[in-house]
Amino acid sequence: MISMIGKEVIETKPISGAEVKEILEDFSNDNELNYEQNLTLNHLARFKRYSIEDSKEIVEKLQDEFGLRDKVAVHIVDLAPKDLADLRLIFAKEPKKIEKEEMEKILEFLEQYDIEE
Repeated sequence: MISMIGKEVIETKPISGAEVKEILEDFSNDNELNYEQNLTLNHLARFKRYSIEDSKEIVEKLQDEFGLRDKVAVHIVDLAPKDLADLRLIFAKEPKKIEKEEMEKILEFLEQYDIEE
């Protein structure tokens, strides 16, 4: 999420797709969405994902317990990897290499949470 006043970026923070979807749905109650916002909302509605509460909890635990950066933790929540191959793709461009055992622990951790339809 990016907060802007004028053209100056004040803050940037990665947020999960579930949070983006909720923000757009809330915004659309009082306002008409533009083309890009509609595309984003339609795209987010197509995929199964964790609930907002679970998403926030998972991101926090991935950061605290596994030492992952915000961006990586949010990618994991959004992509909900099911196996090592999927998880390896997320970590492919990370400067810090993650061992197979650590990835297996992350996958085990993710199995505790249900993905919503």
